[in-house]
Amino acid sequence: MDRTVAFYTLGCKLNFAETSTIARDLVEQGLRKVEFGQPADLYVINTCSVTDNADKRCRAVVRQALRNNPEAFVAVVGCYAQLKPEEIASIPGVDLVLGATEKFNLTRYLDDLSKNDMGEVHSCEIREADFYVGSYAIGDRTRAFLKVQDGCDYKCTYCTIPLARGISRSDTLENVLENAREISARGIREIVLTGVNIGDYGKGENGDKRHKHTFLDLVRALDDVPGIERVRISSIEPNLLKNETIDFVAGSRHFVPHFHIPLQSGSNSILKRMRRRYMRELYADRVARIREVMPHACIGVDVIVGFPGETEDHFMETYNFLHELEVSYLHVFTYSERADTPAAKMDGAVPPAERNRRSKMLRSLSAKKRRAFYQEQLDTEQTVLFEGENKKGYIHGFTRNYVKVKAPWDPALTGTTLRVRLTEIDSDGLVRMEPVSPAFAI
Repeated sequence: MDRTVAFYTLGCKLNFAETSTIARDLVEQGLRKVEFGQPADLYVINTCSVTDNADKRCRAVVRQALRNNPEAFVAVVGCYAQLKPEEIASIPGVDLVLGATEKFNLTRYLDDLSKNDMGEVHSCEIREADFYVGSYAIGDRTRAFLKVQDGCDYKCTYCTIPLARGISRSDTLENVLENAREISARGIREIVLTGVNIGDYGKGENGDKRHKHTFLDLVRALDDVPGIERVRISSIEPNLLKNETIDFVAGSRHFVPHFHIPLQSGSNSILKRMRRRYMRELYADRVARIREVMPHACIGVDVIVGFPGETEDHFMETYNFLHELEVSYLHVFTYSERADTPAAKMDGAVPPAERNRRSKMLRSLSAKKRRAFYQEQLDTEQTVLFEGENKKGYIHGFTRNYVKVKAPWDPALTGTTLRVRLTEIDSDGLVRMEPVSPAFAI
């Protein structure tokens, strides 16, 4: 019998990597993968719980799956499944909920795919999530997300990730390199390193708290993997981004000049309330070091607005700090209360309307920062790696330093690199270009 499975992933690149690993296991068991919008016998939903909105999205995705096939078996895994398993099990139509230790064992719980009267829960105490399962995701012929680390030992007061994913632990260096070689053999041109706290790489590699290797060891080893043109670091804590790593990336063959570094607040007093492990001065030092050795690097920032106790003065500290800082774009998160976190019990709650106003101000600043960064790159020669989707008659791609470019649709460009000159910023904010070689016309 030809049984089909479809997947939906909410949240981060790490979730996408893990969904791909689960998918490969199910395909090996004889299921045929189809798109999520199609009728399927089994739907697997990998959830996120970083924001309240992600929880609501889970319910909406379950409804969408059942509209495609009301008789489908629905399995929910991931962070929300670990944090709120009974809540998910009560969603009409959910048949199976797997927590942090069981999500990679989905095949054990699948029999004839007949629906259950109530959602069946297999969760765990999060302290049991102390082992590592390697993953990587290949969404197209362009890039792969390679998981190198999981869990987090930090105790940021707003964050549920340690509750959902457990302690910090790492893949072995040998296994990371083997996965990278597999990705290279598939003709993928770019690897994006993912994890919960990848700068902590090496902890738990031997099953204990010691570091057998460091993040710098990992970076150096991956730079020698043949066949991969680009390696991109997805997100790294400022206190774990050492000068030695920055300097290595500046002179490496394959690591690209793009860093995404969470800040969360530009106010030291709010950083202390968040229990972050640095002050704004260290963050500024990291940005300055990158700019010193890689003047054209792209630097992205995560920032949270509306944290409990954040006054207008605190917010303006953040706004002015970011305004003056030489960064390229912001990912702005509006604070939302998460159950079982210390921040949810703090006084000084910021009214939702004020949170939204501050978010809007920073999103506007981000748009200005990104445009200014793109403007600086005009009239330079860059190498673009093209993606594979036709977007309203255009093909998109990224330079090594993460400038998003567009060209008239040509399927032959998919997954290829081309040397171009950046010419102008279009009305949609993307950058137009022309090939450096006149023999290649776009």
